[in-house]
Amino acid sequence: MKNGKRLTPEFLKQLRLRRIAVVHPRDEDGDVLMQQLQRIGCRAQAFWPPPKSLPSDTDVIFCAVQPAAAPTALEWLQSCPGAVIIAVIGYENPTVFDDMLQLGASGVLTSPLRSMGVMAALVMTLALSEEVQALHKRVVRLEQKLSSVNQINEAKLILMRTRGVNHTEAYRMIREQAMSKRIATEEIARAIIHANDILSS
Repeated sequence: MKNGKRLTPEFLKQLRLRRIAVVHPRDEDGDVLMQQLQRIGCRAQAFWPPPKSLPSDTDVIFCAVQPAAAPTALEWLQSCPGAVIIAVIGYENPTVFDDMLQLGASGVLTSPLRSMGVMAALVMTLALSEEVQALHKRVVRLEQKLSSVNQINEAKLILMRTRGVNHTEAYRMIREQAMSKRIATEEIARAIIHANDILSS
């Protein structure tokens, strides 16, 4: 990770606070998975067959990808939409890959499971998920900023055309109105655009 996450005691403490659901048959792989999660200190709970819903506060889901179970498994995605999903697969083929994509899995474990690898998959998947969420928030902020800039520019053009002022003067008018009313310049810009739309129609 670019942000240089480290397995500090605090990170491990937070890892143990994660609520984990294991949607996997109660077989050897399922036992290995539960034992390793308990060894790490995670709060893990096993579910099989796939339930219609999972606890809404679930953070991570280890899910056995079995074509026959996939339609049922998709139902519980509605109950914990923010959970990170780690797929457990026994073989590779287009059907399994398609089911993984439908589940929205961001991590993979392959059967037969070994104790080594479970923690690595958990740590890396959570770290990647946090990074993606941070990037998504940044994109949203940038889109909002771009939208605000576009609105201010449109409002300035309206003032330049209707008031006969230049670019700098138009922005000064918007800013002064925003300061006097103690609101954001974007709100003044939207009001100008809205008023212009009404007058134009």
